[in-house]
This record gives sequence, structure tokens and C-alpha cells, in this order.
Amino acid sequence: MQSRTIKREIAIAAALFAAGLLVLPFAIYWVGRQIAGDYAGGGGPLALADQIWADFMQLEPAPWLLVLSPYLLLQLVRLIGRTWRARSV
Repeated sequence: MQSRTIKREIAIAAALFAAGLLVLPFAIYWVGRQIAGDYAGGGGPLALADQIWADFMQLEPAPWLLVLSPYLLLQLVRLIGRTWRARSV
């Protein structure tokens, strides 16, 4: 039972990590373009994604936070849910 839970959690973490690495840079580009205009780097969405990926590989903290943010958000929602249920009992 516990190994199934661990495997499930690893699968969730991997999927959210992949979303943070592959989907989030393009979503940020699109939202940024709607709000602020063209990307200052002069390129398109791939230029922004490439910069995020390069900084990620150089272990810069901001891209790591960006990539991990979907999983961290899930953990925050879980924590709030557990706290909320514990207080209402």
C-alpha cells in the first residue's frame, strides 16, 4: 500500500515538474505578451523558454522556483486542506 502511494506521489511530482519545465515558460510568454507586449529578449516563446532552461541548468534559484511551483502549489493546497479539515472536526 505504501509503495503504491510513493509511486503515485513520484508520478504526480514528475508530471508537475514536466509541466513546470515545458508548459509554464510558454504560458508565461503568452500572458506576458498580453499584458506587457513583446518579450524584451527580442525572440519569441522559444527564446524565453531557452533562457529559463539555460538558467535552470546553471542552478539559478528563480527558474528552479518557477519549475517547481506547480508541485509546490499542490503541496500548499494539500496543507491548507488538511489544516481546514483538522480545524472543522
